[in-house]
Amino acid sequence: MPQQSSNSADAQLPSEAIRLRIRAGLHDGHTSGLAPGKLQCNLAILPEAYALDFLRFCQRNPKPCPLVGVGETGDPMLPTLGRNIDIRTDVPRYRVFKRGQLAEEVTDITSHWSQDLVTVALGCSFTFENALIRADIPVRHIEMGLNVPMFRTNIDLAAAGPFGGQMVVTMRPLPQDLIQDAIAISGRFPQAHGAPIAIGDPAAIGITDLDQPDYGDAVEIKPREVPVFWACGVTPQNVLRAAQLPICITHAPGHMLITDVAEDAETTLYQDTTN
Repeated sequence: MPQQSSNSADAQLPSEAIRLRIRAGLHDGHTSGLAPGKLQCNLAILPEAYALDFLRFCQRNPKPCPLVGVGETGDPMLPTLGRNIDIRTDVPRYRVFKRGQLAEEVTDITSHWSQDLVTVALGCSFTFENALIRADIPVRHIEMGLNVPMFRTNIDLAAAGPFGGQMVVTMRPLPQDLIQDAIAISGRFPQAHGAPIAIGDPAAIGITDLDQPDYGDAVEIKPREVPVFWACGVTPQNVLRAAQLPICITHAPGHMLITDVAEDAETTLYQDTTN
């Protein structure tokens, strides 16, 4: 069995070193708080026959699906996002879906890889958390050593081909007087979901109980704090699952691809990090 390292022990390692630990089976936990200053990515791997419609879906829904990288068909490497990234081994946990059903959750997808698969990388809100912390804005799930809480909502998405559904969001409780600062800071990261999509009443976006997240972990909401909601990269995971493709592979919620791209890069899609 792989031995899971604590995030605090790995937090200050360079991004490539963390990926190598993941590849070696030494870290299979969530990636919140790891590689400060680097872009983290959600993952969607699907057959080429469906990739164009999925890319259209991402283009029509940039808040939950900020497109930052696309691999070549059949090639597991992602040179635009980092040195020596092998998408088959460098994510802590993957979910493999077949015809919409979860087939297994694994730490290596080498046995599932085929020459018709395309990797799509989408920015993650874990990316801007380091900027919030630098501004003395609390990030509760990091303080508690937990995964961020994620919730399904009633917010409809713009469909494309077989892909459509409702948005998933992350929630971070913030003191009222720091919310505007958090909006301004996260808004500088459009490649990582940008500014929040809702503030305050969870029922307004279809969430019934903040103590029961659909994914991740529940966190404490202190007196005089307000729940703040950001678009989440689990959204495309649900959309892919609902499309019932013959096979698709995603990250497990909270278990992201850590890249070598700077968190504040204006664009990552064509950035060459190999030099």
